[in-house]
Amino acid sequence: MTAKDDLHGEIDRLQTHLPDWMSRPLDLVRRPGAVWLRVPLAVALMAGGVVGFLPILGFWMVPLGLALLALDLPFLRGPLARFLGWVNRKLGSR
Repeated sequence: MTAKDDLHGEIDRLQTHLPDWMSRPLDLVRRPGAVWLRVPLAVALMAGGVVGFLPILGFWMVPLGLALLALDLPFLRGPLARFLGWVNRKLGSR
């Protein structure tokens, strides 16, 4: 199995734990042709995360932006797949 397959498998497992209102946008940005949406959104999230000390904006935005970029950057797929595997194991034990 490749890192890309691992990542998509872990995202699929995570989506089973998400409410519908969160799962639908995730499906939208995961489509292969949505690079035009994913990359600017990831950059905006990471830029907003830099000013995380402000209300509403927060440091939580940086990992979310990196997760979106991992769908397009191969060197981020492996670490994100391992992290999501850990998250899914924690959610499964609840």
